[in-house]
Amino acid sequence: MRLASRMLGNSQKTMKRGKEFLGMLRTVFLLTTTLLGAGVAAANVGGTHSHRQEATHAVSDCGDEGVRFTCQRRQLPEVKAAMAAYLKTLAIPEDLVVLSERPAQGVLVYTLATPAHDTSTLDLANREAMGISGGQVTLPSGSASAAQIATVSQKEILLALLQHGRLTEFKGASCDVAALSDHVALRQNIVAWAEDLRWGWPDGGPAEWNETYWDSGTPKRGVPLKDAIDDVFVNQKAYTIGCYTATKLVVVKGVLDYFDRVRGSPALAGLIQSRLLADQDPLSDIEPGRAWSFEPGFDPKESRPGKLLSIVGDVLPKNFVPGDWVYFLNTDPVSRKKIGYEGSNAIYLGGGRFDDYYGENNHVFTYAEKLDEVFQWRNGVFSRTRDVARRQPLTAQDLERLSASPQHGGIVEDWRIAPDFFAVPSRHNPLGRSPDPRSSSEPRRLSAAGLGEQPSPGLPPSGTR
Repeated sequence: MRLASRMLGNSQKTMKRGKEFLGMLRTVFLLTTTLLGAGVAAANVGGTHSHRQEATHAVSDCGDEGVRFTCQRRQLPEVKAAMAAYLKTLAIPEDLVVLSERPAQGVLVYTLATPAHDTSTLDLANREAMGISGGQVTLPSGSASAAQIATVSQKEILLALLQHGRLTEFKGASCDVAALSDHVALRQNIVAWAEDLRWGWPDGGPAEWNETYWDSGTPKRGVPLKDAIDDVFVNQKAYTIGCYTATKLVVVKGVLDYFDRVRGSPALAGLIQSRLLADQDPLSDIEPGRAWSFEPGFDPKESRPGKLLSIVGDVLPKNFVPGDWVYFLNTDPVSRKKIGYEGSNAIYLGGGRFDDYYGENNHVFTYAEKLDEVFQWRNGVFSRTRDVARRQPLTAQDLERLSASPQHGGIVEDWRIAPDFFAVPSRHNPLGRSPDPRSSSEPRRLSAAGLGEQPSPGLPPSGTR
């Protein structure tokens, strides 16, 4: 899905990007030199409320799972008290969470009180003991109107983060429960914007954009990014896009809207917007380059970080946190050659649901339906209605097998792409700076100038199914 979009996008953007790159490179060099001269790695410069940390949280050598705070020892009592209050706010009983403490190391680990082998989050909302109910958020839906959207609850998001199967770490300047609660709320907002979508599907053809705002996936000169993004969601019939582009649009919309409207921090929203526009191509490279290491021709030296997102690696099967970007790989060598059917990018919505960008399946797919959709492409089922006679039913054993990673015979990549952390900088760390993320598991911060971590000059994809 992504590979096809890159091929389509290249022909449209090569000339434009080539002309702009030399000028951009010079600007980046000057700004980066200035930042480094100030004694700060350019990749980690922050701004007002710009504590941005990379969500590269695989299970650690210590075997920790769930949510880990790594702090200075003196901070631990405050973090414990704040976490207890946060759990209470979300009506999560104390006996649902296990706390492991390593005071000498400044570590607190919170894990769901489920068996260690229980790593699935798909059915959390159906477990009576969890006490999970749906959430409601208000989203702007037009010029001055607003709509109540049923979506995942923040309680389910936090419980999914606490479940066995992955580790999410808050450390350094992010050793703060406020950073965790902010991250949970941000994930909820991203999910909410994915709940009710009906874009057109190009089915191997070119993407279509409202030319009033967009020029082949890039906002037209003079058009504010916010206006261009807003139109994609308000005027959905004017857009025919693949799932790769659709996923990026949902993430960008969710992040910008959260910090501008929900969080009430237009300054941070402006910093994020500057970062997205640093290369004049706001939809390119928002995720790390190494997410696509399985693609032919991938450079193993690729280390480009994402503008807004990062990798959560080695995630166990059926472990999804609402707001995760998930990739279902079409492992069939024949059907994956069809443009748009190399795989499927999806956002996990919670409650065992995955997005439906095109209104084909009542706006959502269950996990089994998503596995079935991608698997059936090898049988020539490219339309759920037109090609239904070709469908071969899958057994429970088939679905279990497909849940594994491609390396183990399945189709679900064992990484997730997740929002970076954003948290208020402290007086000790007024710019929200952190160590170089490429030499640490600590999440990465946003660059104040939006230029701290430049994407590679490679051409971006424009979207796939």
